[in-house]
Formats: sequence, C-alpha cells, structure tokens
Amino acid sequence: MSEEPILAVEEEFSWSTLMERYWDRRPVLFHSVAPVPFTAPEVFRAAVRGCATGTADAPVPPNVQFTVDTVQRDDAEGVLPVGGDGAFDAYDARLAARLDDRRYALVVNGFHAFDAALWSRERAFFAPLWQTAGLPLTGAITTLFHGTYEHSPVGVHKDRFATFLFGLRGRKRMRFWPRRPWDEPVSTKTDYARHIAASVPAEVGPGELLYWPADYYHVGESATAAPATSVNVGIPRDEHHTGYELEDLLADLDPARLAGRGGLDTLLGTTDAPLTAPGPATGGVLAPTLPEALTTAARALYDFADPVAMRRRVAVLSLRRWTAGGFEPVPPATAPRALSDADRLRGDPQAPVLWAPDPDSGTLCAANGHETRTPLAPDEVRRLTRAPSGPDPVAVGALLKAVAPGAQRDEGRALLERLESFRAFHRAP
Repeated sequence: MSEEPILAVEEEFSWSTLMERYWDRRPVLFHSVAPVPFTAPEVFRAAVRGCATGTADAPVPPNVQFTVDTVQRDDAEGVLPVGGDGAFDAYDARLAARLDDRRYALVVNGFHAFDAALWSRERAFFAPLWQTAGLPLTGAITTLFHGTYEHSPVGVHKDRFATFLFGLRGRKRMRFWPRRPWDEPVSTKTDYARHIAASVPAEVGPGELLYWPADYYHVGESATAAPATSVNVGIPRDEHHTGYELEDLLADLDPARLAGRGGLDTLLGTTDAPLTAPGPATGGVLAPTLPEALTTAARALYDFADPVAMRRRVAVLSLRRWTAGGFEPVPPATAPRALSDADRLRGDPQAPVLWAPDPDSGTLCAANGHETRTPLAPDEVRRLTRAPSGPDPVAVGALLKAVAPGAQRDEGRALLERLESFRAFHRAP
C-alpha cells in the first residue's frame, strides 16, 4: 500500500484495470460501469423484502438497522420501506413527513439474498473477479445503505472486506485514512471531526463505482441534503479464521444471522439442565458423571462428528459454495411444480448443476447454492442434467430416457422439478 491513500480516477470500469492497478493497493473511482449490476427497481424490491416484518408494529428485523439522528430505532412502525411505496422517491417523501425532515439511515445486510434477479445480476458481474482472485472462502457480503444520514451509523472503522460501492441515487461521500487516525483504544469512532483534515474524500454519484482495499479506515457521509442510495459489496480479504467455516459446518446461516446477530453459541440447540454437579463427596471426590448440560452438549458434538455425517456435510457445503457464485446465503428456492413429458427445459449457463456421491448412497445434486439428494446414481444424474445445458430446450420426456423406466424415471422427474425450483432450468414457452 502507498504511504498516502491517493484516490485514483478512471473513466470506465474494467476488471483488468482494477486488478492490474488497484486491487489490494488503493482506492479508485470509476465514472461509468457497464453492464450495471444493480437497478433501482430491483434494489427497492429487495429492500422491501429485506425489511419485511410480518406486522406493522413488529421490531426492526435483525438484518436491518434504522437510525434517526444517529439514534437506533428498535420498532419498525412506519419507518421501513413497504411495497405500497412503489419506489425510493415515494418512500423518501413519506419518511420526510413522518420524521419532520430529521436525518435517517437505513442499512440492510445480507441484501442479495432477498431478490433472485438482483443476485443473479450481481453474481454475473463479479464472476471475472473470482477467475483472477479466487472464490472467497466465505461468501462476499452485500449491504444496502440509504438515507440522509450525516455519517454511517458505525462511524470511522476498518473491516476485513475490500469494498465496491455502487452509487444508485443521490450523492455519497466516503472518507479514507491509510491508518487509524486516533490513539484511543477503540475500533470505531463516530466523533471524528478533528480527523477530517487528514482524510481523503471521494464523492460517488449515480452509475459510479468506488473501490477501496480492506486496510483503509473509512466512513460514509451524505454529500447533500437529499437522500442517497448505494449498494456495497464486500469481499473478505483480511482476518480470516476457522470460526467462519465452523459456523457453516454447524448450521445453515440465514440473512439475519449473516448480519452478525446470533453468534456461534446460538447455532446449536441448548438444554434446560443443570450445569453444575453435586459434591464433592467425603474426601473431596467428585461425582463420576458430568452434569446433564455438559453430557448433552458432548453427545451432540459426538453425533455431529460422525465420519459419515461429516463427509456428507462437507460435500453439501462444497456443492453449495461452488454453485452460489461467491454470494451466500442465496435467495430461497421456489416451490417445485409438476413437469409433464411435453414440457421443455432450458439450462442456465450461469447456473451449472454439480453433483457428488452421497456417502449414504445415491447422489447429492446442487445448483445456485441449493442442494438436494436423489437415489439416482451419479452417472444417471450426469446424463439427465447434461442435455438441458445446450442452446436448445429439451422435452422432459426425452430427458428421462437417460434413466431406466419405472421408479427411476419418477425419481428423475422429481429431480428435474427440484432443479427447476433452484432456477437451474427454465421452462421454454
């Protein structure tokens, strides 16, 4: 990294320019990006889904942060976007009246998981990066920032992600420092006025892209009084440790847990049992058995570490990761629909179907970050799923000829229906 965080400016974005000149080196602002990975309608739709609470007076969802004048709100009543708003402009007008024009910030974590079209476009945009830098060991993160906030709620900080900020609406200012600008033993700072002179600012407008490496301290600010909307994509680069993989092994993470509420201690079931044992007995000898709570925990870990179960879990996670395109958790699958022999299926070049033998028998099959199990043998799965990957749609009846008649074809049809629900195949009109 250079001694000073000198901001570079480029007119047009390209992965070759970014990787050769700026990746893990210094911030750069690109004035134009094509094709754009995010569109306003998709972003608003994902914001509505990501903020959904179920009831009007429910708490703010755990993956969402909403602040008014830097004070965090815990209730969602009337302050989160809803489908009836239609777009950010109407949402902003409603909030301005409700909040008497006070400054506010809406932050939605795990953002890509709430809209399949947005996730698909984002995944296609970043695919060239994985070819050069490698697929992230843990998924890249996507975060929506929206509002009129004076500065982002967390203040000046440094995290483990290289960040891509995509300007969508309004103008946003980022400030950078090459090293921590304060001496106090704190990791973030919201009162940073005396450090502004040492920062390097960068303003981002609609259609622009700002990149900065993980080792820069930074803070986001509103550049004008008007609301600004941006989508940030973070690529893990620093401070990786095995705890992240352990969380994946123990349980599936949803967007709310991805946001950091509910750590490793919440992923395994707990039992309401004593943690202490009676005793010691006469002579200071402790009881020969563990307390019930420890016995239950040890048994759960023993069952989890079963070699067959562990091999299967590792295979499942590997298939998910390779098919998720770098962004996890993925949008949920749709409900499977019945397929007739006459229905025609076309594959998605961006969503290859991968498989692995199931240690319990049969085959594990995955696409778009979702997996399923089928009793079909791996070779049958390969023949069944390879044909729709061509340029022309193929009739389901023709596909099922790849497996034996009878029960095997019923299993093949069920597998195709599940893969369609994963969006790996699409029905041709």
